[in-house]
Amino acid sequence: MDTKASKKKGWKDFSPGQRAAIVALASVQVALAGTAWIDLARRDATEVNGSKGKWAAIIAVDFVGPILYFTRGIRR
Repeated sequence: MDTKASKKKGWKDFSPGQRAAIVALASVQVALAGTAWIDLARRDATEVNGSKGKWAAIIAVDFVGPILYFTRGIRR
């Protein structure tokens, strides 16, 4: 059963505005994750709530991971 509704969209199926939004959101995601991983690598383990390995994995989860790291992962 190959219906148009069940077919996945390819890059060419998006409008230029949608493509720009996807690229912008992806850029923000990569920047957030990169910043969080750099901070985690430079920060001493005593300044992190939990293990650094756990936080490294959590940071990889979309936008939520880096935001959680910056709000809950760093001891203040």
